[in-house]
Amino acid sequence: MHKLSEKFIRISLINLNIVALLGVILRYKIAFALPIISQKNFLHSHSHFSFYGWISQTLFIFLVEYLYRKGNNEAYKKYFKLIVANLIVAYLMMVSFALQGYGFFSVTFSTLSIIISYLFATLYFKDLNLISTDNVVKNWFKSALLFNIISSIGTFFLAYLMLNKINHLNWYLGAIYFFLHFQYNGWFFFVIMGLFTSKLLEINIYQSKFNTIFIMFFLSCFGAYFLSVPWLNEYLAIHIWAIISSVMQLIAISMFLVIVFKNLEIIKAKLNKVAGILFALSAIALLIKLILQFISVYPPISKIALSFRPIVIGYLHLVLLGIITVFLLAYIVNSGFIKLNKLTIAGIIVFIFGILYNEILLLVQGVAAMQYEYVKHTNELLFSAALVLFFGIFTIIISQTKSLKNLKF
Repeated sequence: MHKLSEKFIRISLINLNIVALLGVILRYKIAFALPIISQKNFLHSHSHFSFYGWISQTLFIFLVEYLYRKGNNEAYKKYFKLIVANLIVAYLMMVSFALQGYGFFSVTFSTLSIIISYLFATLYFKDLNLISTDNVVKNWFKSALLFNIISSIGTFFLAYLMLNKINHLNWYLGAIYFFLHFQYNGWFFFVIMGLFTSKLLEINIYQSKFNTIFIMFFLSCFGAYFLSVPWLNEYLAIHIWAIISSVMQLIAISMFLVIVFKNLEIIKAKLNKVAGILFALSAIALLIKLILQFISVYPPISKIALSFRPIVIGYLHLVLLGIITVFLLAYIVNSGFIKLNKLTIAGIIVFIFGILYNEILLLVQGVAAMQYEYVKHTNELLFSAALVLFFGIFTIIISQTKSLKNLKF
């Protein structure tokens, strides 16, 4: 492990805590009152910083660390400026979106973040080609970078609609869901699958089915987008494509989990116990997500789900917190980026409880909304859930205090 990776990961955890703090502010404004801030602007700030300041920033570090482990001793020197640039731009986006929403500065910084991702992808593709082994891992990473680039099409189309004041709701939502889909189902998911597969290869677990699993997820990623835009599923060909994609993803994850279960004793012996539990929780959340995705191929269910905000928010949190963030925490723990002690474990437990608490409340709120009923104090409880998430990550950071004092580049 390179010394810079540990320091960057500590900063990433602080960024996650900032994401949680923004979530607390948003939930407070909904439950009580905070006229000093714009809910819409802070929501943009929260979402953009979670994507770029926490998840993408952390994935960049893990990808560079992978090159370093594969013998590229110049990896951190080569990517240092891009990682720092992405970090700075993420902070600037957080502030500018909070102050002005979509405006000149926020759009400028968003564009810069996209340019940084393009530069990173270009350099990383070349460096991956220099590695003679781990072809399936390289395929996961190359596809992740490709999907990151593809997702930017949604951003640019959204900017086009806003600049030309085109008020077409389906086009507007389609652009947002296009970006979101290829971010969390493409860029985020394909990196974490590549990272976990690389761990399996390191402990000599290799299956020819790894390639089949990758191909199935890659092909299905395109058709799965249409599950987010039900108005396009009125076309039979597109609807069939979406169904096939959802089925392929369920089959692919089932194949992957069978491999894991067959080698469970070997994996458990090589994984940190806390990390193993977190990996398992992430896998459970992924399975739930793919099952829900499959159920949503039935048009009436899809339309209902997308019509109620708590359901949409709950689904996004299931993916971004339950799958992606929990996996990243597992990988951080297992790779030794943070030191485990009783306070760290307590923080992790609190954070996981916060995720479950938040999901249950959003589920209750969503089901009630579908029946056009209101559950009292749900917003206040969701505010308390946001506080639990914040204090969970804050506890993890505090547990690393001695290490943070040495945070010098």
